[in-house]
Amino acid sequence: MIQTRPKGGVERDMVKSLFKGTETARPNSMIIKKAHRVIPAHIIAEAISNLHGVDLRWSGPITPAEMQYVEQYVVAKYPEYSNALIEGKDKPDLYELCVKEEPSQPSPEDKRKSPRGVFRETPASNFHDVVRIQLEPSRLLDILTKKSSYIGSFISIPEIQARNKVLKHCGLPDEEYLVLFTSSYRDAMMLVGESYPFFRGNFYMTVMNEERDYIREFAGYKDSKVVSAPETWLDLRIKGSQLSQYFRRKSKHSPKGLFCYPAKVNGTHYSMHWVSEAHRNSWHVLLDATAMVMGEDRLNLALHRPDFVLCSPDDTTTRSSKITCLLVRRKSFETTS
Repeated sequence: MIQTRPKGGVERDMVKSLFKGTETARPNSMIIKKAHRVIPAHIIAEAISNLHGVDLRWSGPITPAEMQYVEQYVVAKYPEYSNALIEGKDKPDLYELCVKEEPSQPSPEDKRKSPRGVFRETPASNFHDVVRIQLEPSRLLDILTKKSSYIGSFISIPEIQARNKVLKHCGLPDEEYLVLFTSSYRDAMMLVGESYPFFRGNFYMTVMNEERDYIREFAGYKDSKVVSAPETWLDLRIKGSQLSQYFRRKSKHSPKGLFCYPAKVNGTHYSMHWVSEAHRNSWHVLLDATAMVMGEDRLNLALHRPDFVLCSPDDTTTRSSKITCLLVRRKSFETTS
């Protein structure tokens, strides 16, 4: 007598075979591997050998300073092992990541060209590359030079975490932007103002509120023509936009200068279209996105890629100064002094 299986028995056996050998009751193809929690010895040896500049395999005890370098090396080159380093660590204090280099004593000639020190604190898929230029000697250029060098210049793990969060908020690739943290909005703007090569013949066009625009004084001191544009020019519905006409102005210099505008003012969002149009007409762009709330407002800058971006990271410190993040696009500027 031939025994027959109950209806659906074959199907149940096939399903069981798919899940055979898994404790999670998932098909083998759906098993999610856990993140690495131990750094292999050969990676530690590779980091130490790289630190000392020798082509050998290291073995033996290491100093605390060497271990700090190993951590930075692993996060930079082997991010899949980063969980072995950062789990259980406290959330970083962003103020500790801020630029703290003091400007060197300026010469009389530098004082004539730079207004630093004259400011008063106020209450609180279609992008075009512009000609790459050299930034003027400045704090910003010094910092970018250090961050652009690979050997011995790894940034700390907390800074990597904070940087990645900011880049995700802006929708920008980490390999194309250098990220700096400053202790205030004013300091971030002044880093740009003192380093951007303004000169007689190029332009600084700004839609920023004059009380918050710390760049225009630098442009004026360097004899660049300052154009103050009204916020209404950012409205795409205006026919024959004055802003577009200014972008297309003829100039014997390329790039023509720096265009600065806010992404959001009093709840009104302005189009990223202006970044692309400025680039098409050989202008650099600084986008002020500090009014955008991280976690709520999402910037999608991947198709536009401004040359400078200002934004406000998630600051959990109790300090009165508001941390501001400055992003600098590598392709736009020479980052070696």
